[in-house]
Amino acid sequence: MSVTSSPPVLQVSGYSLSYETPNGSVDALQDIDLSIPHGRTLGLVGESGSGKSSLAWSILRYLPGNARENDGQIMLSGENLRDRSPREILEIRGRRISMVFQDPSTSLNPTMKLGEQLQEVLIRHRGLTPQEARDESEAALARTGITHPGQMMRRYPHEASGGEKQRVVIAAAFACDPELIVFDEPTTALDIITAQAFLELFNKLQEETGVSALYISHDLGLVSKVADDVAVINKGRIVETGACAKVFRSPQDPYSRQLIDAVPNPTHWLGTPRPPADAPRLLSAKGISVEYNRQTRLGKLLGGKPSFIGAKNVNLDVRKGELLGVVGESGSGKSTMAKVLSGLQEFDGTVQLGERDFTSRRQIDRAYRRAVQIVFQHPDASLNPRQRIREILNRPLKLYDIVPRSQRRARIAELLEQVLLPAEFADRFPHELSGGEKQRVAIARAFAAEPEVVICDEITASLDVSVQASVARLLVDLQRETGTSCLFITHDLNLVRQLAHRICVMQHGTLVDSFHRDDALAPDRHPYTQALLEAVPLPTTDAA
Repeated sequence: MSVTSSPPVLQVSGYSLSYETPNGSVDALQDIDLSIPHGRTLGLVGESGSGKSSLAWSILRYLPGNARENDGQIMLSGENLRDRSPREILEIRGRRISMVFQDPSTSLNPTMKLGEQLQEVLIRHRGLTPQEARDESEAALARTGITHPGQMMRRYPHEASGGEKQRVVIAAAFACDPELIVFDEPTTALDIITAQAFLELFNKLQEETGVSALYISHDLGLVSKVADDVAVINKGRIVETGACAKVFRSPQDPYSRQLIDAVPNPTHWLGTPRPPADAPRLLSAKGISVEYNRQTRLGKLLGGKPSFIGAKNVNLDVRKGELLGVVGESGSGKSTMAKVLSGLQEFDGTVQLGERDFTSRRQIDRAYRRAVQIVFQHPDASLNPRQRIREILNRPLKLYDIVPRSQRRARIAELLEQVLLPAEFADRFPHELSGGEKQRVAIARAFAAEPEVVICDEITASLDVSVQASVARLLVDLQRETGTSCLFITHDLNLVRQLAHRICVMQHGTLVDSFHRDDALAPDRHPYTQALLEAVPLPTTDAA
């Protein structure tokens, strides 16, 4: 008696997709083949623009009007989704296929309470009554580890943290017991501790439900912790597939090797030689405290927003020629200190630059602002979209009178060359550059002022792993070439251990640990430091 095996939950065969643009057709996916059996997780990894999200939208049938499907099939448990009508797809989405998006803030309705949004899914796809949906929603939130699900259901999205919102989205994705869940970069908007909790939650819920999953990410370390198999996509083509352990241990395709080599490895030192122990202090923070929404007594009586502490009695210093790393999860006070030290935030305490003391933001002058430059996390928000790159780089040259006017064009070309960009980029607008190229322009602008200290606030957080590696190397090369000191803020301890001479750890606005990079694994490290170290995964070769 023959036994017929059940088809894979997801089977994509020979699938191709292109987009019609004013400049002609652009191929997004070419001859895609992949399969996900029941209860398995397939990791799909690749850089931005590789086609990862296009494949996700194709599976969910969320394609824009200019999309053209050329060949192939997308099978859900043996049924070709390409043959289904829009009305039938509406019933499949949410009930048989769910999706967890990159940013929970954009996938939740800001005008509806979280409980109402979860109940809506259950009423529509499972036919529950409003009372049954309320009870099941509360139980679903409890399964995600939310300690007070009843209270969470009464909140609006803006009243929940990023991690809490992502747990609500996960609860909605699992609520209807789907056959497949598609995760599109679900931890990119989360800090590393919250991301680790997300992975643990997913593994727990998948073990309980047996759901299949497509996990899309550019972070190979995270993929190795959650996926059984992995597919590597490059320029719309799958270039390698296999078990995670096999692909990460011995990648066959050059692009796969490139991605794996770009993952931050704390044993691979990229930084400059350690400055001497007696190197002078360039920039110091002494007893820095920041209170947001600080109110007068009258303001408190009138019911204004409650205040909260951004930094509390923080002491740190940056020495000449040093790269000081500052790490911590979201809300730890890292960016608060960056804003204080760059003169953008009022504070209590003393900031010292060389021999000069500053006890308030109002005292910070033009000379200080030239000496201490900052590079922000998102270049899209820090580069003027109406200015060409030439104008952006010319501003500090003109503002601080770095070089005579007749020499500025040549200096701009030199700055672009320093950050490994062609001189002709000077005539482009920011939107004509990739994310990594824009961040290089932001770095060039900071160094254009010829500063003593450059503050880098999560400058690699939004970049692909390979672009992240190139930007990190660029920063070290510039520091070596110019002798500029650097304050490097990140949540990634593996990355900062490649670059920083000393590392400071912040939690809840307080500096809880400080050590030389060689002492990161010492047994006397603060428990929070140890938690951060454990939460930053490297691609493993012992996955199932």
